[in-house]
Amino acid sequence: MRLYHRWDGPADAPSLLLSNSLGTTHELWDPQIAAFAERFRVLRCDQLGHGRSEAPPGPYTVEQLGRALLELAPERFSFCGLSLGGAVGQWIAGNVPERVDRLVLAGTAAHLGPPERWIERAKLVREEGLVEVAAGSAERWFTPNFGNWVHWRDGIAATPREGYAACCDALRDWDFREQLGSISAPTLVVVGEDDPATTPDDARFLADNIPDAKLVVIPGARHLVNVEQPEAFTAAVLDHLTA
Repeated sequence: MRLYHRWDGPADAPSLLLSNSLGTTHELWDPQIAAFAERFRVLRCDQLGHGRSEAPPGPYTVEQLGRALLELAPERFSFCGLSLGGAVGQWIAGNVPERVDRLVLAGTAAHLGPPERWIERAKLVREEGLVEVAAGSAERWFTPNFGNWVHWRDGIAATPREGYAACCDALRDWDFREQLGSISAPTLVVVGEDDPATTPDDARFLADNIPDAKLVVIPGARHLVNVEQPEAFTAAVLDHLTA
């Protein structure tokens, strides 16, 4: 399946894959790309069903999203994913550990709530579109002090309806809690201190159950921690990836 993607950084640098959240595109990583591309050959993609990527009918699975990324990936790479992208990172690191050098899981969880939550959201989006979902997501993504939330709300609303709903189907079935011990790559877990979607408790569960994982909690941020606190996020990730 065709994924829109782009490369940044020197061709001979170590590879870094970035995987975006539900309702965003590769532009989610714009705050980090200049710093990351100084050290890495960076691959960014629009998730299946998002942006300029193909949006086949759902349902999708996290495994399907992971395999689509692996088709573009070099033989070895580090990986940084946020939210849905973090679920993809867990699947990849647990199932093809020989390909992952270092792993960053941001604003994500091994299990994302009861299936009914995602069933209802997918149904709403398929029947009525994304306007209502976009408004609610923006509130969960940023603290009240963040000033540019309209841009992100409009980005959610522009996501292909079926692509968004099919990724909700993937999250409906996502549960990696029993497989976290299979992740062997050195792992950093990052979470916004005020994240109501994937909470600090969710992040601690990841860090406690992935061997030797480290946890960083960033103040003044909700779900899109890399956007709301870009300097703190970038510094923490680069410290881990270049250790």
